[in-house]
Amino acid sequence: MIAKNSKIGFVVAGLLLGILMAAMDNTIVAAAMGTIVSDLGGFDKIVWVTSSYMVAMMAGTPIFGKLSDMYGRKRFFMFGMLVFLLGSVLCGTAQTIEQLSIYRAIQGIGGGALMPIAFTVVFDIFPPEKRGKISGLFGAVFGISSIFGPLLGAYITEYINWHWIFYINLPIGVVALAFISFFYHESLAKSKQKIDWWGAATLVTAVVSLMFALELGGQHYAWNSAVIIGLFSAFAILFAVFLYVETKAAEPILSCSMFRKRLFAASNAVALFYGATFIVATIYIPIFVQGVFGGSATHSGLILMPMMIGSVFGSQIGGFLTTRTSYRNIMIFSGICFLLGIFLLSTLSTEVARSTLTVYMIITGFGVGFNFSVLSMAAIHNFDMRQRGSATSTLTFMRSLGMTLGITIFGIIQRNLFTNGLGKEFAGAGGAPPIDIGDPRDMLSPDKRALIPPELLDKITELLSSSIAQTFMWALITAGLAFFFIFTMTGERVQTAAKQLSTAAKRQ
Repeated sequence: MIAKNSKIGFVVAGLLLGILMAAMDNTIVAAAMGTIVSDLGGFDKIVWVTSSYMVAMMAGTPIFGKLSDMYGRKRFFMFGMLVFLLGSVLCGTAQTIEQLSIYRAIQGIGGGALMPIAFTVVFDIFPPEKRGKISGLFGAVFGISSIFGPLLGAYITEYINWHWIFYINLPIGVVALAFISFFYHESLAKSKQKIDWWGAATLVTAVVSLMFALELGGQHYAWNSAVIIGLFSAFAILFAVFLYVETKAAEPILSCSMFRKRLFAASNAVALFYGATFIVATIYIPIFVQGVFGGSATHSGLILMPMMIGSVFGSQIGGFLTTRTSYRNIMIFSGICFLLGIFLLSTLSTEVARSTLTVYMIITGFGVGFNFSVLSMAAIHNFDMRQRGSATSTLTFMRSLGMTLGITIFGIIQRNLFTNGLGKEFAGAGGAPPIDIGDPRDMLSPDKRALIPPELLDKITELLSSSIAQTFMWALITAGLAFFFIFTMTGERVQTAAKQLSTAAKRQ
């Protein structure tokens, strides 16, 4: 809890800024990656820039969540912020792709502490009847970051310099750090507890092995190569060891007993598949827009605004409804909207009107917005203050894992569909177009498009559009799995303080 003289508004503002930075960072960098590689070189090592951040953040999330339960939220939130800002400064000074990858890992360590702890603090300082509204606000920020990030990254890279995509974190971070430092006063009893070092070590190495296998497989190494098979084997073995260690640890980082709570387990499964599906929309809608309508990366970022607005409304409405009906009922409505949105996106073609695409994005964003606020509350529903950090961090970890798997798996699907389409269309030219189009994303730039003959550009655009639409069709599988797990959630709902007292009185 926080003391009476604390300024809750400043605390919430500090937490929101922390979430915004951590959630938006990877998407900002992705938008600027082409320019960064052309400046620093090392195209063959580009995978490490994204992987290092994601691996460090995903591995650190459950660890910091558990540590915050053991020793308090404030110190680890501030530690995460300082590490994140240090990594940002170092990234801005990077002179090689190797340096940037290392510095991104430092950022990821900090990001792994910021997001789960921020959500947990909200549940600590607000009573149940107010958590829905605040969770909706936090969820809206998370949704905004996934769409606003690419736009901001493209704008800064185009009009300023790619180094500033990291430096802009400094003023935001300093303000957030000041708000938390001066206005957040927790009164949590501390006790000496054992840190699960074996669990931390096996979790980190397992996640690293999985990430590198997914990132390198099919591009740098064949899927059946010894390297990729070895990485997948290492993941399986280390993860099995991790699960065993967690059953024996006195204070496990990821408590297996938590998953015995049906609502918690189901919420994590839904978050996993929502993340895997939604990331497809955030990545491939901009590519579709540039490929079909033309324009710069900045313009494609603007076209995602309808989906952002939809997610904000969905998150707010979801948080508002948590005191009025069960988490499951809210998420059923969310799942219907989300499935409808993904299905509509699977019908995209080169003939689609901009207004039609806008409607599709609003529906998709609205559907996914509920999960940011509702699942966060559902995950901590059955746990007390000393377990909320672990519960929230586990949910964040599962959503991030889903996004990472979604990027990789659906990226492979879209790339193969597009490549195979080129092979069939230009079979007479050896399976390749008369000119080298390189990476399809490079082909989307106005300068590159100007070099392609109109009749050839029409064929390539049609193939790109078809591959993206079919990818959304495949994404219906993960959206459907999310919908299935929604029905496995229990019928519990937020109990306000007044209702809790009334229930207790009736029992007496």
